Amino acid sequence: MPPPGRPPRSAHPRANRPGPAPVRSAPARDAAPPPREADESRKLFRVAGLSAVSALFAHDPARVERLFFDERLKPAVGAFCKAMAAARKPYRMVEAEELAKVAGTVLHGGVVALMAPRAVPAFDGDAARRWSEPLLILDGVGNPHNLGAILRTAAFFGLPRVLLSDHPGQALPSEAAYRVAEGGFEWVELFKADHLPLALKRLRATHRVVGTALDPKRPTIDVSGLSATDRDRRPLAVVLGNEEDGAPPATLAACEALLTIPGGGRVQSLNVAATAAILIHALAVTPR
Repeated sequence: MPPPGRPPRSAHPRANRPGPAPVRSAPARDAAPPPREADESRKLFRVAGLSAVSALFAHDPARVERLFFDERLKPAVGAFCKAMAAARKPYRMVEAEELAKVAGTVLHGGVVALMAPRAVPAFDGDAARRWSEPLLILDGVGNPHNLGAILRTAAFFGLPRVLLSDHPGQALPSEAAYRVAEGGFEWVELFKADHLPLALKRLRATHRVVGTALDPKRPTIDVSGLSATDRDRRPLAVVLGNEEDGAPPATLAACEALLTIPGGGRVQSLNVAATAAILIHALAVTPR
């Protein structure tokens, strides 16, 4: 085990060969530090757990930069190690204590991959015209654990895409979200709309846009009303607002209808991830 503070040596066979000592030059005292933004753009996400790491290797193994695992997961990660060796990238079996340090948590599931984060592309209204499946839209869902849970549910039920708004509180892909998603990020495409109300108005040409809120001035429907009618065969696009205030008024104004989930009245509302699970299931089983 390496001394504290020293990065682990690579298990790649070429990485440990002796070579000439590097030439070290004294740094200039007046040299400015690199921009913080540049450091953040190079930051690697830690993805933990066999399900999440397996999904990453299945869909985009080139994004994996380093791989760490404990002895009990050695049989399960053999194919991952071969892929890392072929790509000349480091991988290593480590003790539990070191793996917890790499993962930043003891809840790592025995394997941790460090990967380059994937950018979230901008929403393209013209491309959306070719989407025939239902769409889930998140406007200000700020808790990364909720985002991860929603992506896990979307992947489980086969929802192919989720649209995120430019709300300042909107959670984006992060280590915390990846940890909860259990690989869901690799199965669901994410897009981001710079001006969601305008995007929704454009989307209405090809999708039936429904918001989730209670507004006494506008009629609402329950989940059973999500099925398409003979007169309207457009796929559904359902908007969920943030956990505290719901969707902004401008977003709701751009929707064609508002949706409610009837309950027993004992509690006021559902967690947004629970609401999303009910709606995603309804979208998955709705005839289209």
